[in-house]
Amino acid sequence: MRKGCVRRRASLAAACLILACLAGATAAAKSPSNDARLAGLAARIDAHLAKPAFADATWGVQVVSLDSGKVLYSHNADKLFVPASTAKLYTAALALDVFGPDYRVPTSLFATAKPGRDGELRGDLILVGYGDPTLGTDKRVSWADTLAIALRKSGVKAVRGSLLGDATWFSAPLYGSGWEAADLQSWFGAPVSALSVDENIVRVEVRPAPQAGNLARIAFDSALAAPEVDNQLRTLRAPAPTDISLFRAPGESVLHAFGSIATNAGTQYYRLAVHDPALIAVEQLRAALERQGVSVQGKSRSLYWPQQDESLRGDRIQRIGDVWSPPLADIVRHGLKVSQNLYMQNLLLMVGAKAAADEREVGEASPAFRSSESRGIQALRSYLRRIGVSLDGVLIEDGPGLSRRNLTSPASLAGLLLHVGDNPGAKAFRLGLPEAGVDGSLTGRMRNSAAQGRIHAKTGSMAFTYALAGYAMTAADERLAFAIMLNNYRRPVDAGRPTAELDAIAIMLAELSEGSQP
Repeated sequence: MRKGCVRRRASLAAACLILACLAGATAAAKSPSNDARLAGLAARIDAHLAKPAFADATWGVQVVSLDSGKVLYSHNADKLFVPASTAKLYTAALALDVFGPDYRVPTSLFATAKPGRDGELRGDLILVGYGDPTLGTDKRVSWADTLAIALRKSGVKAVRGSLLGDATWFSAPLYGSGWEAADLQSWFGAPVSALSVDENIVRVEVRPAPQAGNLARIAFDSALAAPEVDNQLRTLRAPAPTDISLFRAPGESVLHAFGSIATNAGTQYYRLAVHDPALIAVEQLRAALERQGVSVQGKSRSLYWPQQDESLRGDRIQRIGDVWSPPLADIVRHGLKVSQNLYMQNLLLMVGAKAAADEREVGEASPAFRSSESRGIQALRSYLRRIGVSLDGVLIEDGPGLSRRNLTSPASLAGLLLHVGDNPGAKAFRLGLPEAGVDGSLTGRMRNSAAQGRIHAKTGSMAFTYALAGYAMTAADERLAFAIMLNNYRRPVDAGRPTAELDAIAIMLAELSEGSQP
């Protein structure tokens, strides 16, 4: 990426903005005070990056002024780094561009036959998901009861067929490309599904038994989502150690619990990924139907890619009702604020599924198979090309950044932020970023510093990899876009938190004033 203004080709308005940036950058370059200000910033950041603790690590930094278009600081900005969860910025911008902030995702109930006059439905019920990752999260209303009431109002008292949870809208595996097996049983590695419910997790409580020697007590917040448990977790007399291990092999439904818990230990809490979210969703629907006086004779089952449900293409298919997600702006906001992986992978697959549906509608579907994920990545590359972000610096393969095979340059990520920061239609993107010292994944970071309330940024971290990217408002009220990345960092024993090392640079940006000196 060139210094000065970042080039964009989208529209006449964008061209005018570039001209304004050029004029502003020229004027700024003539100001001695500005030169001293930038020299001071560079000296402070350079000194920080040169600390002995980072001798074996690699830093990448790009800082760009949204007001002038000028690159204020650059270090290894064109090199590729593992972005961790800052990759979510690409997914969020793409989804908002494709669907718009007001889009709501449906979850629909269909019947394979018309209800009879006797109140019997001689067919199946099909619950079809289109990617809503929020289904079941609003406990004020019951999505399942809403659909059950719609069926009851149609005159149905009994269903002679089965309940089918159809998640085939996504032509993709349940896990993103490059996701590691060790992550898949944890809440942050929950399976991705077009028919998701309760964020595809189940909450677990582990308590010691009243008497030493007995098995620990294991409880789940949802009986429908509870797995089969192989409990070998023993209660030991205090002061024995509490050392609990929970393990479920990828693709398996049995949860193995082993280790020990002391008699005086408090309740231990865990969030685990579920095995079959679509099946849990239809079982919740079955329970709601029973509450509404509708019996279902057949069994419940789920359907995922590469299986297909041919009954949805039949002439007798009847739409019973729909429930809708919150606006996409809210989904993006939650996905960015708390770094929710399921939300962002679902958004990427939604983009890919829409692309496939659009091709089918115009009769241009390719005979070659491409997954929803690969189609989503193709759409991302097209979007970045359209807004002028260099594709040489973007090698992304999943939506949330959970894969270690993701690579991006600080320059490309800052280029995305520059585009979105100047886009009046991207308010939802900017509002979704955590605020330093205030909320989201930055709640406890940079508190009571110059950065509090002036840094809005997405965090990213995994073993030996850390990133922070977003916007800064300087002490001089200049708007900046920045991307800070630290890879291959093994924290020395006497060093502070790795995230604090990135925060230190963000604080420098917030402190930047017109009178800053080298």
